[in-house]
Amino acid sequence: MSQQQMYGSYGPQHGQPAHQPEPPRRNWFARHKVLTAIGAVVVVVAIGGALGSGGSDGSKESASTSSGSSDKGSGDAKKADEPEVAIEGDGDFEVGSDVKPGTYRTTGNEDGLCYWERLKDSKGELESILANDNVTGTSYVTITAADKLFKTSDCQGWTAVDEGAKGSPKGGDVKGDGGMFKVGVDIAPGTYKSTGNADDMCYWERSKDAEQGLDSIIANNNVKGTGIVTITAKDAYFKTTGCKDWKKTG
Repeated sequence: MSQQQMYGSYGPQHGQPAHQPEPPRRNWFARHKVLTAIGAVVVVVAIGGALGSGGSDGSKESASTSSGSSDKGSGDAKKADEPEVAIEGDGDFEVGSDVKPGTYRTTGNEDGLCYWERLKDSKGELESILANDNVTGTSYVTITAADKLFKTSDCQGWTAVDEGAKGSPKGGDVKGDGGMFKVGVDIAPGTYKSTGNADDMCYWERSKDAEQGLDSIIANNNVKGTGIVTITAKDAYFKTTGCKDWKKTG
């Protein structure tokens, strides 16, 4: 497979949706692959007392101490419920020693500067990239045992995900620029509609896994105006970026 086939091109035509070789259609996913691989080089990172009340009575002091203990316990419990960050900070992480193979999740990326790559070697060439993405909102990625490196830049911490976990997602609106949603956990299967997309920068994707390679795509599309997509219970993930919010219609 040539570089152009794998990553798209710089011209106005950017490939085709994975499920439909004809007619030609701009594929934001393929274009995105080129821009992110180059854009990562020029990213600039910008990092940007308690009051107590006393009392003359011992019982008040005791009550205050007891309350402080309770608050601390509540805070500790909340912290224990939060998933532990497995990949934190920027840089290259060697698979097997710095990071274990598995599926990871990052969320709260609101500026679109979060960028990651799965790499088959450490040559630093375009052909080294197995998959990559710029993230707004949430993303999932599966790092395989065959990967050499995982690169991450300007992302919130990555936490390990149990691929077998199930949830009870509520039906309703899905944030159109929310990123990647795990079907059955973050989003319920069903038919969704997004309206008012003024240009074709709205992109959606149904995926069978979180490896995020071209082979991961079940179906994808760029939307101008109104978009309608049916997410099935067999889908693993739904990705949406640059879209108006999706409303569940069925």
